[in-house]
Amino acid sequence: MRIQYLVIHCTATPEGRKVSADNIREWHTSPKPKGRGWRQVGYSDMVHLDGTVENLVPYNDDDIVDAWEITNGAKGINGVSRHVVYVGGCDNKMNPKDTRTPEQLEALKQYVDKVLKLYPFIKIAGHNQFASKACPSFDVNTWMKETFDNRILKNLIK
Repeated sequence: MRIQYLVIHCTATPEGRKVSADNIREWHTSPKPKGRGWRQVGYSDMVHLDGTVENLVPYNDDDIVDAWEITNGAKGINGVSRHVVYVGGCDNKMNPKDTRTPEQLEALKQYVDKVLKLYPFIKIAGHNQFASKACPSFDVNTWMKETFDNRILKNLIK
């Protein structure tokens, strides 16, 4: 199916705590009760605290989401979405908090800009726009409006 959404997530981990690709794989693919028991992780890419972007599930840059590219980021739209996660999203008491570092902010901006150039029709959203969750612990529409020019208004979900 043709890609329709880029969904932004947080790892829902305390501010400053490092998370590895192996952590994500364990949380998502280990059998219950240790993990979620999924066949695939929930994200295509992860933005580390230092702004490094790590690919978790390989994909090509065409506008079709092939079966091998599907991740489990948001129930009901995974076959038409790509999911990116930043490390963080909670304070030390595990309350939702925008914990993006300056490096993560810049990396996420570049990531979204690249996605918009590849897929000018794509809709950009936070996980919380598809599920009753705080994730990604910031308002994606507000961030998009503050970060990009008015050309992105058509790419937002109201």
